[in-house]
Amino acid sequence: MFEHEHEATSVGADPGVQPPDALYRLDRNWRISHVNLAVETLLDRPATEMLGRHALEAFPSLRGTLVEESLSGVLADGRPRVFDYHHEPWDHWFTFRVYPGSEGVTVVVRDVDERLRADRQRDEATCQLTAVLETLPSATVLVNGDGRILSANRAWVSDGELLRTVGIEPGGVGDDYLQAMSRALDPDDHAAIAAGLQRLTASAGSSPTGTFDYEYSSKLGAFTAWYQLQAARVENSDRLVITHTDVTARVRGEQALAWQATHDELTGLPNRAALLRLIGAALDAPDAGGTALLVLDLDAFKTVNDSLGHQVGDALLCQVAGRLVEQIRPGDAVGRLGDDQFVVLAENCDSTEAAALAYRLQASFALPFAGSGITVPLTASIGVAVACEGATDPHQLLSDADAAMFSAKSSGRDRVHLFSPALREAARWRLEVASRLREDAIDQLVVHYQPVVRLDTGEVEGVEALVRWQHPERGLLPPDTFLAVAEETGQVIPITRWLLRETTRRAAEWRAQGLQLRMSVNVSARHFSAETLVGDVRVALRDSGLPPEQLVLELTETCVAEDPTRAEDQLTVLRSFGVRVALDDFGTGWSSLAQLFALPIGILKIDRSLLVAAERAAPGDTGAVLAAIVGLTRSLGIRSVAEGVETVEHLRMVQAAGCDLAQGWLLGQPMAADEVCDWVRSVQNAGGDLCALAAARPEAASTS
Repeated sequence: MFEHEHEATSVGADPGVQPPDALYRLDRNWRISHVNLAVETLLDRPATEMLGRHALEAFPSLRGTLVEESLSGVLADGRPRVFDYHHEPWDHWFTFRVYPGSEGVTVVVRDVDERLRADRQRDEATCQLTAVLETLPSATVLVNGDGRILSANRAWVSDGELLRTVGIEPGGVGDDYLQAMSRALDPDDHAAIAAGLQRLTASAGSSPTGTFDYEYSSKLGAFTAWYQLQAARVENSDRLVITHTDVTARVRGEQALAWQATHDELTGLPNRAALLRLIGAALDAPDAGGTALLVLDLDAFKTVNDSLGHQVGDALLCQVAGRLVEQIRPGDAVGRLGDDQFVVLAENCDSTEAAALAYRLQASFALPFAGSGITVPLTASIGVAVACEGATDPHQLLSDADAAMFSAKSSGRDRVHLFSPALREAARWRLEVASRLREDAIDQLVVHYQPVVRLDTGEVEGVEALVRWQHPERGLLPPDTFLAVAEETGQVIPITRWLLRETTRRAAEWRAQGLQLRMSVNVSARHFSAETLVGDVRVALRDSGLPPEQLVLELTETCVAEDPTRAEDQLTVLRSFGVRVALDDFGTGWSSLAQLFALPIGILKIDRSLLVAAERAAPGDTGAVLAAIVGLTRSLGIRSVAEGVETVEHLRMVQAAGCDLAQGWLLGQPMAADEVCDWVRSVQNAGGDLCALAAARPEAASTS
């Protein structure tokens, strides 16, 4: 059958077409009785050279080979044989099929060299690829063009054991890959993966390689895992390497970051960004019946933080969040804007319902909150805004509710205020003030000075500095139009720092001109919190040369109440080097006699409201309250100043009560710095007793 060791397999063969099988027939004596044309083509020999000859004589190279052994076996037992044979002289592979017959055997020879070598090469590549897959930490399979799993690495097998624990049968070698995956996948994910793999396989003829990526989740009992599927086609093949990387940690991290980006970390409520999206969605809803927004600001919560600590403060904020969630209607949302501000979004809500909800939320604060083993009373100022028909801007609605809240807080705290267009204008003004104060407004500030007069001699003892804003468009603005915003934004600190420098410089100039006027300057709670007050006062006194005893720092009782310990420490230092301290607005509702003992106060300023109350008292009781206050302060070594003396009756009342000093429009109105010297000189030239001069003026006499 084989003889020549030269190009026998290539003669007359088209390399792109499988040649027909070569067929021989042998009689029982091994003589060749028939060959087909394919034999002549295969061996490039005419049939006449082979017919009638003994097979081993015609093909001596087959002696002692598997071919001779197989032919003998078939002739002996009559059973067919099929085997692959490597013809060493040609280094070529053939498949032999030997069938028994009545006259001998029929031998069919097929050239399988190219196929077998390709198969072996592929198997070797598969073994190498499988070895590589075993080194991968991710679950990986090799899938053939029919979708069957050819090999799977240890990670795939390990994950399969995990699937079994939750009742899912995993896929193994020989199984259909997509069918195995369907047991643990959402149908939509399975369909997407099937389509992606199909596209990848279908493109095998158009490109040598290709890839497909897809991220999916799989629910393993109560636990959800996420995987990144990456499929790549083996070069010049329809086989796919499919890797399943566990990305659960990354996805959970991304989910956590996404949650943090939209929620308040402390309370778990939606944050400002999430609230704005919720408000926008409510305003855009086609069937919206009214969208209401409530902004709640806890009153004086800084005092709670400073006195009990931020850990207790945080716990209280969480309790407030929980209480608000309990009070809202189904479908409403509660969020936290930050610090001690909360927001309630109420959909399908008109003004009446929104107001009722606000008062219900306010009432929920009636019960105190628990903190650090004690009960802590809290109140909230609430602003309510209801969107107008056609409104679409969530920022504007939030701004309106915030303006209403600011109005509620400004009017005394623990209030509910409904938004009105006038509040929007006020909010715009506050925004303008805040912006201007950060820019050039300090350069536009001016100081006016109101005389402070001794009641026993009528001598002008000092002045109180009152800051004004010379607004380029609005003219001269009083402090109540901008200082509250400065306090809120922290700009009051640079303003006070400037005021200390300006007033001490001015007082030093007057002193050089022979006028010993004590300078009174107001300071705020913000300055105590910043803990720069002592340093700022020292710098102002050093630069101006004014003696410390010529400076009086005035602070309100509410200012002290916000942080009494910090205020006391700083005031004690100031008092130690000669600066005097005055407690302002005594009698306005926050008065505490304990502060008179605890703080290093040298002067008590009695608010005008006590003068008005004394005027209304029954005959004979006039001035009794004032006298009691003055007597108490005098026993403590504290001088008293009566504010708001506007009539001769006020003057007589405070003189009778024994007040040390007084100020008010009757005695002298606030004036510019350039007017002070001339005005004081005129009083001195007229005898120096300003009280007598004021009482003798015609306009004063007409009001007495």
